[in-house]
Amino acid sequence: MMHGRLTRWGVLVPVVGLVAGALFSSTSRAAKGQDLRSTTANLPDLIRKQTRANQLRAVDLDRIQAQVDALEKASAPFDAELRQLQSNADALSLPVGRTPVQGPGISVSLNDSPLRGDQIPDGLGVDDIVVHQQDVQAVVNALWRGGAEAMMLMDQRVISTSAVRCVGNTLILQGRVYSPPFVVKAIGDRATMSNALVTDPQVSLYREYVAVAQLGYDVKTSANLTFPAFSGSIRMTYAATGS
Repeated sequence: MMHGRLTRWGVLVPVVGLVAGALFSSTSRAAKGQDLRSTTANLPDLIRKQTRANQLRAVDLDRIQAQVDALEKASAPFDAELRQLQSNADALSLPVGRTPVQGPGISVSLNDSPLRGDQIPDGLGVDDIVVHQQDVQAVVNALWRGGAEAMMLMDQRVISTSAVRCVGNTLILQGRVYSPPFVVKAIGDRATMSNALVTDPQVSLYREYVAVAQLGYDVKTSANLTFPAFSGSIRMTYAATGS
């Protein structure tokens, strides 16, 4: 049996072993069973990967921009044509009544005579003391010829193709029925339109009956009239071509 003193290394080796075991144990708990430094955390690899992704995105961007440029170039003639069509439409919007308008104008009121049947002057009949379709149409036509830019008949905007229809002494316009007095309003040069009313043969004939049968006829000028947009149809029902 051997006896001897323990050397310094003999004492230190067990201590070092215990400390190393404790460090391994704490590292394992901190990493929760995983590697503390995963290979995916490699910064150079991440940079190279993101650089490649950016390069691919740049290629896609160049391709899309080229397509946009091609489309803009191809659509340029159509854009010019579209602008021209819009300009033409704007120029036509007033004659066809598609926009509200306001300006100086003139108003003409036509009304039946207040005379009763037994008060009708000799030589005249019952039909001579009421306003007829041709009377209203004569005023409308005279105002158009006098340069009317826009027109109202009663409470409706009308255009040059609007049809005036009377049944008895009632006016039918775009599905509505009106009784006299019939009021026609027009925006335009007031002096020119007033002169057109004075010189129109049909309106002049109506004024003769105004004098003898007391038909109503009143003309007024206005510094400012306001008309809404035309709400009727402008589609042609019938069309014919000349030979």
